[in-house]
Amino acid sequence: MAQIAAAASIAHPGSPVSAAQLELAGFVDPATGTAPAAEPAAARCSNDLGFELGFDHARHGLTPPVAHLSHQSPLLQGWQAGMATFGRRPGPRPSRATKLWLALRLHAWQRGRAFEEVELTPNHLQQLLGVSHCPILRCPLGEQISVDRVRDDAGYAAGNLAVMSPGANAAKARHGWASASELARSLSQGPIRSVAGLDAAQWQRVAVLCSFVTELPHEEAAQIPLHVLPPNRLRLFNPIQALQALITRQLATPGWSARLARLEALLHGEALRADFNRFVLALAPRVLQLGQGTLTEAQQIRWALEDAWSQPLVMKRWTRLALQLSAAQAEQLVQRAAAKQLCPVHVQRHAQPRATEGWALDRGGYRTHHPQPTH
Repeated sequence: MAQIAAAASIAHPGSPVSAAQLELAGFVDPATGTAPAAEPAAARCSNDLGFELGFDHARHGLTPPVAHLSHQSPLLQGWQAGMATFGRRPGPRPSRATKLWLALRLHAWQRGRAFEEVELTPNHLQQLLGVSHCPILRCPLGEQISVDRVRDDAGYAAGNLAVMSPGANAAKARHGWASASELARSLSQGPIRSVAGLDAAQWQRVAVLCSFVTELPHEEAAQIPLHVLPPNRLRLFNPIQALQALITRQLATPGWSARLARLEALLHGEALRADFNRFVLALAPRVLQLGQGTLTEAQQIRWALEDAWSQPLVMKRWTRLALQLSAAQAEQLVQRAAAKQLCPVHVQRHAQPRATEGWALDRGGYRTHHPQPTH
């Protein structure tokens, strides 16, 4: 399994809590001096997380949302404990990534979603924020961004998050690879032009985005057009898509011809190398038309690379090449290319089960087993 960009994390050690703070946390009833009756494990876990979240708000000099400032809220109790520890001492203003980290934790806590805290740190989120345009709608993002899970049946975890516009995130909702690709197919046949504000091309991008974090049969993954390039730090579950993205990204930066020649040399057999060349000759002209230039033009190059995958000839030649490789061979090619510094972005391999550690896939992305909704 490949992950775009390097792994990084900030440890989040717990802080000692004094006896006075324990009262604020609700562990002792100040009126009676006795401990309350034991709570169910799930409620106790939720309260502990809420308390820690409130404590971290105080740590970074932020006030929790007003909706959580009721007397019974564990988040308020944690914030009060944090204020008793840190006070109102002036400190560095929290970064945008830190505010986002707290907001995502709050969102997950409210909805009972799992939140992996070892790798999913402000530092990790900072690496997601360097995005100028929504990958789905292609509109400028500005300050209006939404960072959310790509795979809905998984929790908030490193490798499962992407930045997009709030409108695209609201439309995506619980859709995954299968449902989003079916919507795209249906819209392309008409007569309805859009669903939830997204047209067929935009639903295709949603589908491809979801496919990256969905384990698919190799033959199926090999035939998915790359309508959207993988966002930074997203984990790619299908090795053939990692190879697909690696080759495509080569064309976005100068020197791609020489790098692709070195990639070709990694392939075994004259017939396979010939098919590789035919594929590159179908994909490359779009980049050659644009040339190199400013950051805006770099974004246009990215879109041109994605749009090239709508051309039947590109898909025909890619499919012929990809189906000659196994998943293991595709992964090996990506690793060999990375070792030879032929990757335009950093690639890191995550072995199972560590690749999805903290994703809570066995619980559908929830902290505890969540009952299925009744219809």
